[in-house]
Amino acid sequence: MIDPLAGVRVLDLTNVLAGPYCCYQLALMGAEVIKVERPGSGDLARVLGADPARNKAGMGISFLAQNAGKKSVTLDMKAERGKELLKQLVRSADVLVENFRPGVMDRLGLGHQVLRQENPNLIYCAISGFGQDGPRKDDPAYDQIVQGISGVMSITGAPDTAPYRVGYPLADTVGGLTAAFAIAAALNANPRGTFLDISMTEAVISTMGWVVSNHLIGGVPPAAHGNENTTSAPSGTFQTADNPINIAANRDEQWQALARHLGRDDLLEHPDYTTREHRKRNRHALRDELEKTLRLRPAADWVAELNAISVPTGPVLGLPEALDDPQIAGRGLIDTIQMGEEQLRLSGSPIITDGSRPKAKTAPPALGADNTSVWSEIGLTEQEIDSLTQQGII
Repeated sequence: MIDPLAGVRVLDLTNVLAGPYCCYQLALMGAEVIKVERPGSGDLARVLGADPARNKAGMGISFLAQNAGKKSVTLDMKAERGKELLKQLVRSADVLVENFRPGVMDRLGLGHQVLRQENPNLIYCAISGFGQDGPRKDDPAYDQIVQGISGVMSITGAPDTAPYRVGYPLADTVGGLTAAFAIAAALNANPRGTFLDISMTEAVISTMGWVVSNHLIGGVPPAAHGNENTTSAPSGTFQTADNPINIAANRDEQWQALARHLGRDDLLEHPDYTTREHRKRNRHALRDELEKTLRLRPAADWVAELNAISVPTGPVLGLPEALDDPQIAGRGLIDTIQMGEEQLRLSGSPIITDGSRPKAKTAPPALGADNTSVWSEIGLTEQEIDSLTQQGII
């Protein structure tokens, strides 16, 4: 596989998740990603994660998750010499990504307009919680804050449990993926130089397209519906003799096949279930009827039998089971990379091109691991690097 972003240099000035996840996707596609970190501490994610020993070593699991394939240099961008060095790096870069609060880079004297004078072709991508302008632009924006403000929590959970947080950093991840997509598109422009303003909140709202359009066009108030698919019925989560399963009988022929396979032909003639709209209005009663039969046998039996008659059905798995499932395990989503004497397992690229999945070529870097090679490349001598290190500038 030819890396589609080979030859592209990205300066990753980001922290924690949205920006690092964006730059991880670019690294997986072949870009050279240089992570520019604060001397002494680096990315906050280095001390985050479930393993205290790794946190203490500055290689927390939260950092490992999305920083493979990158280089790491340290730089104090508040120091005048540090500003000069960043400008020198920018001259050789194609992309710069940052996720500071709006205005921080301008106050440092390193904003978009300044850096474009160093490199007119620079693609400058700023990821923030709410965007570069507007009344919330200066508010702190952690993932959970964005989930609440975007409206996604209001429709997550059941009517008696919402609002509920999505169980992983949805806003950070969607924001990072949106930024990676925007950067990839900008790299195809001629000339390239541009400023990308990525709002995590807007990225999340954009993914809620059906809910947004139902509200704006159909006048349907957004609401939490638990595990029910509001567009059809029976479509949702059902209990079996052991574990829950998802059934999505969204077409009339799927509904009919389901009812007949369960021996519930009587439901096909019941006035409450004759049309899609009837079934939607009476979805809870219909689920109760179907579960009378589904609860008699285990989930695995129903998944196999219903899929065999083209009724979309799947198990509800925990993450460990999902990763061990032959479908996921067999396609190589989880990558193994050597980090010292350890075999590190990481979630890799979700993209397969011509039968090959992009892979990180190097392990997540120790803080400042590439100081010598990167700073030497822009002309610093070994003595200058040692001096700047002693001064805390790199």
